[in-house]
Amino acid sequence: MTENTQQTPASNPELPTQYAPAEVEGKLYERWVERGYFEADATSDKPPFTVVIPPPNVTGSLHLGHAFEHTLIDALTRRKRMQGYETLWQPGMDHAGIATQNVVERELAKEGKSRHDLGREAFIDRVWQWKGESGGQISGQMKRLGDGVAWSRERFTMDEGLSQAVQTIFKKLYDDELIYRAERIINWCPRCLTAISDIEVEYQDDDGELVSIRYGEGDDSIVVATTRAETMLGDTAVAVHPEDDRYRHLVGKDIELPLTGRRIPVVADEHVDPEFGTGAVKVTPAHDPNDFEIGQRHGLPSLAVMDEHAIITAHGPFQGLDRLEARSAIVGALRAEGRIVAEKRPYVHSVGHCSRCKTTIEPRLSMQWWVKVGPLAKAAGDAVRDGRVKIHPQEMEKRYFDWVDNLHDWCISRQLWWGHRIPVWYGPNGEIVCVGPDEQPPTGEGWTQETDVLDTWFSSGLWPFSTLGWPEQTESLAKFYPNSVLVTGYDILFFWVARMMMFGLYAMDGTPPFHTIALHGMVRDQFGKKMSKSFGNAVNPLDWMDKYGSDALRFTLARGANPGVDVPIGEDWVQGSRNFANKIWNATRFALMNGATIEGELPDPSQMSATDRWILSKLNKTVAEVDAFYEDFQFSKLSDALFHFAWDEVFDWYVELSKTTFFAGGEQAKVSGRVLGEVLDVMLRLLHPVVPFVTETLWTSLTGRESVVVADWPKDSGFRDEAAEQEIELVQQVVTEVRRFRSDQGLQPGQKVPAELTVTGTALAPHEAAIRQLLRLQPAGDGFHATASLPVAGATVALDLSGTIDVEAERKRLAKDLGAAEKEKAQANAKLGNEAFLAKAPDNVVDKIRTRLAKADADIARITAQLANLPQS
Repeated sequence: MTENTQQTPASNPELPTQYAPAEVEGKLYERWVERGYFEADATSDKPPFTVVIPPPNVTGSLHLGHAFEHTLIDALTRRKRMQGYETLWQPGMDHAGIATQNVVERELAKEGKSRHDLGREAFIDRVWQWKGESGGQISGQMKRLGDGVAWSRERFTMDEGLSQAVQTIFKKLYDDELIYRAERIINWCPRCLTAISDIEVEYQDDDGELVSIRYGEGDDSIVVATTRAETMLGDTAVAVHPEDDRYRHLVGKDIELPLTGRRIPVVADEHVDPEFGTGAVKVTPAHDPNDFEIGQRHGLPSLAVMDEHAIITAHGPFQGLDRLEARSAIVGALRAEGRIVAEKRPYVHSVGHCSRCKTTIEPRLSMQWWVKVGPLAKAAGDAVRDGRVKIHPQEMEKRYFDWVDNLHDWCISRQLWWGHRIPVWYGPNGEIVCVGPDEQPPTGEGWTQETDVLDTWFSSGLWPFSTLGWPEQTESLAKFYPNSVLVTGYDILFFWVARMMMFGLYAMDGTPPFHTIALHGMVRDQFGKKMSKSFGNAVNPLDWMDKYGSDALRFTLARGANPGVDVPIGEDWVQGSRNFANKIWNATRFALMNGATIEGELPDPSQMSATDRWILSKLNKTVAEVDAFYEDFQFSKLSDALFHFAWDEVFDWYVELSKTTFFAGGEQAKVSGRVLGEVLDVMLRLLHPVVPFVTETLWTSLTGRESVVVADWPKDSGFRDEAAEQEIELVQQVVTEVRRFRSDQGLQPGQKVPAELTVTGTALAPHEAAIRQLLRLQPAGDGFHATASLPVAGATVALDLSGTIDVEAERKRLAKDLGAAEKEKAQANAKLGNEAFLAKAPDNVVDKIRTRLAKADADIARITAQLANLPQS
């Protein structure tokens, strides 16, 4: 714990009277970056510690969730750097295909243009221009927060190196027959005009309608129910369960499909639930994933009846209508023919929406590129099951396994222009050639490149190794892969984490991309509600940083961070953390002005007072406790431990107990000054990863050294002194009990009272002066009359309150409070004694009344004691 004491002694420059975050944070961060503290050396012989940033989308700015996540990662990396690790926090941004294209298209629309007016190449140039102008916003916010990232290594998923990695792994997967092209049902966004993956579909309950339609005539009729009547134009069968006797006579027959003039077969398929609805379902293979599978099993044709804009293309009176317009028109036409058997409106059901633009998605048969995820997902599951990768908290493993064990093949093609263009060329005679990064694409008449680009998650799935130079075997890759830990929200466990696991194990010869996955929850408002602009409760983290300082926001976020659990946050809590930063500042300033120093060796315990030994024992316990919490990603608990040690133990007790020693001067004051310096040195280093700015300012003032960023992380020296702890606990008991009595009597904290202090226990004898100072006890002079006597913890405090309070007024106040408490008790007893009431009242109501009774009893006992302790008039 004293390894830093061998450096240059402290200069202890005088600190300003107040801490002003805005005046120091920016300058400190610039200094840290200029000195290269956050850079990582791949040739170092230090053990590596690697974390990647979950790359924020280039389209946006950091929200409170980013600030939360970055605070946790920064705390981990700052601590590891101080522990002597070669620490790399890898920064960068994601190109965010759909989101970025939407943003630039909106900008073009303001000019009355579309991307098609520009053409593909000019449009991509326009996106790069937008990225250059707007992409720096996130970097600036990260610096404001204090993110200790290696800026020289910043990457972008569309930069040259990462694009080479994308092309390399696509070619490898293609050659290994793990990428293929096929016509299947996909999730289609009619607004973004692209396929989206299953995990990019957000489901919500919408009001719709459920209509039951009669197909066929007479005994050969059958009723089906649907919420999407417009798709009936593409029906190619009706399906029933093979064991359903109601429809056994219809299986194999054709029945009339209303409005179309077509006849369709009735097929038997075990997918159908005979207990649900009528037990018969319409089959539309081109517009429903389950229907597509039924169609494949029974050789049914797939008829697409909508275009990419969700406009009806089927011949007839509905052609050219939007899907919702067609739904209403078709139901009206069926009703006119007498084929509507039942209608339920509104009918609340779960509907998928595009996560980017919130448009209702449309299942659509389409030719797309796919990843065969079976073997990749199995490897990702095995890596967690066999312990190579730990998920924290462990209870999140079930969610992970539920996902990777049931993955469907992944549609990776997107009908966009911004993104990594699929490296496949089509020949004039149906040839398909996949081209690697070092290969020349085929040339000649009739050869064209695939126009689709890859899903954004395809490139971000390579992030842990592509950012280190893969596919080249770089020094950085050898040093910093695999990552030590991934810190991310449980909400992208499926989007991103599973992708990285699959690709990392595949590309890196079975080595997973990280040792530990540490999942955190979402930031919510102080009432536990999701933060959203639409709810009016969204917070720009910069606003709170401007108002209270970055340390205050960081400490609030870290203090709420329990693994895997959502984090409520309110402005009052950030203000409280600002007060904590101010407390650290003011207390350290006072300590520096009153002898705190790190100069020289720590004195031998035999030279120390019990108070000195007590605080050093508490300090070492705190070091051990904080280390254990860090290893278990318990940010809330470690922040709480530091808060209570700093505020309660150091500032409220040690500094106050030591004031008499400091004011007296002499050798004992020098010893306590050195102990206080040691405590502040270690405490500021412990606090630094969470609150880096205020601790940097204070630590460098205390020590005169370069920076706490590169200081040694404190170690538990093993020093414990249980006897000293017990001794100071007795002091605390005396002070706390008498303070409580003073408060009960209505005395102000600073109000002095004549008193006799009699110490009957030897442990308290050395602390008599400190006890008197803390309790504002004046010597008992002439005319002293003890009106209250408090025996507590080996001491007796006799107080003369005759001249400090209005006894009669206080007696009347307490008598009034006593009457109210007795009335409350009588009412509670009356209810609890009423058998009729107890028989009818819910358990929670009865419990509340019992709680009221217990409180009334406690109040009566307290007030009665206060009355007894009042001076006799």
